[in-house]
Amino acid sequence: MSVALPDPHQRWRCGGCGNLTRFDVARSRRTTEYWHFDLAGEHAVEETELRGEVVESVTCRWCGRADAIELVDRKDV
Repeated sequence: MSVALPDPHQRWRCGGCGNLTRFDVARSRRTTEYWHFDLAGEHAVEETELRGEVVESVTCRWCGRADAIELVDRKDV
């Protein structure tokens, strides 16, 4: 079951226990990065472009349920 990321007007809520604040989120991201190497061979990532992101699972940290996570409007909470 896939759960969408909340937008600025939404938040996650666990329908099982009512939790609004603690979640374990597993996600996969595809990125393109610009790496700058110094003469000693050390690198720094100077730019990152997000090319895709998939939320694999969201689990409530309080009750452990992954099947009851829902998006709710912030103003209705």
